[in-house]
Amino acid sequence: PDAQAGTCASGVKVNAFATDLAHPRWMLVLPNGDVLVAEATFGPRAPRSIFDYAMVTTMKRAAAMGVSANRITLLRDADGDGVAEIREVFLEGLNQPFGMALLGDTFYVGNTDGVVAFPYTPGATRITAPGRKLVDFKPGGHWTRSLLPSRDGTKLFVGVGSLSNIGEEGMDVEAGRAAVHELDLVTGKSRIFAAGLRNPVGLAWEPQTGALWTVVNERDGLGDETPPDYLTSVREGGFYGWPYYYWGQTVDDRVPQDAAMVAKAITPDYALGGHTASLGLCWLPAGTLPGFPDGMAIGQHGSWNRSKLSGYKLIFVPFENGRPVGAPRDILSGFLGPDEKVSYGRPVGVTIGPDGSVLMADDVGNVIWRITGA
Repeated sequence: PDAQAGTCASGVKVNAFATDLAHPRWMLVLPNGDVLVAEATFGPRAPRSIFDYAMVTTMKRAAAMGVSANRITLLRDADGDGVAEIREVFLEGLNQPFGMALLGDTFYVGNTDGVVAFPYTPGATRITAPGRKLVDFKPGGHWTRSLLPSRDGTKLFVGVGSLSNIGEEGMDVEAGRAAVHELDLVTGKSRIFAAGLRNPVGLAWEPQTGALWTVVNERDGLGDETPPDYLTSVREGGFYGWPYYYWGQTVDDRVPQDAAMVAKAITPDYALGGHTASLGLCWLPAGTLPGFPDGMAIGQHGSWNRSKLSGYKLIFVPFENGRPVGAPRDILSGFLGPDEKVSYGRPVGVTIGPDGSVLMADDVGNVIWRITGA
């Protein structure tokens, strides 16, 4: 179906900042106001099991799987009218790019198989120089690799999801996965910062406490609402349960247990509902959108594995004193068709645009939506 902008919260409006992209997933705003968009998707593959067959079939139907563009596109709104009229291929020949970061004269890309660094010239609309791989990650499974620089610019935090649903292919192949990694850009060394996070995608800093937060896609096969996807602070050395248990110490009896790991349980901070596929995460200071206090904006990509679909919207979770408080609010919704079997859009990355608006990537509509005060 054609892309539809969805339904806005009271006091805000939406327009298409850019259209006709190829699975736009993630964004980065450069210092000069250019907006970079990573265009990539889950590549086609043969199912590995009956459960996997259901997932692959449904993902194909939801346009969540196909040929990946493997590029980063630069968008520029030179005349300031809220629509990007300049479009350039910034970087191509990548391997399922997702996260991006710019620190000084170095541009970093989170490819599915590792983090790559490229030389960057301010104002450039294209990078042609070869990249330098800084760290390797195993591709496959949950393929996205989000990036978030540390406050001092000396480290990159990287989200690496699990290969499988619940470790059904053995834990050896899950080594280094289901974790947030910390890559030291000074020494080149990488370590696991926190683990047991099945698929941590969006990463953001909460400014009052300086804590790292992420949104996590939880496991499948336990019903529509169990367990919930979640938003959580990420503690150094913390273990959040995957695959042995969920939501604290609820044991998943489908998995061979490890009592020592179960004893380390950290209960996540905030439940986001079952299989909402919450991916995008961005801190919005109070007043970014009219009537919205401090909090986190979350792009919910939407479920493939529920009898009644959920997610498919951009939500807002209010924060006070560094913690989420109260119920989430919809910013942009209405991407599901009336029969809840057709999706007109799937929200992914979210960021604050160069003009202070909120930008949201929609990888089914192939649009970057721009949300502002009405």
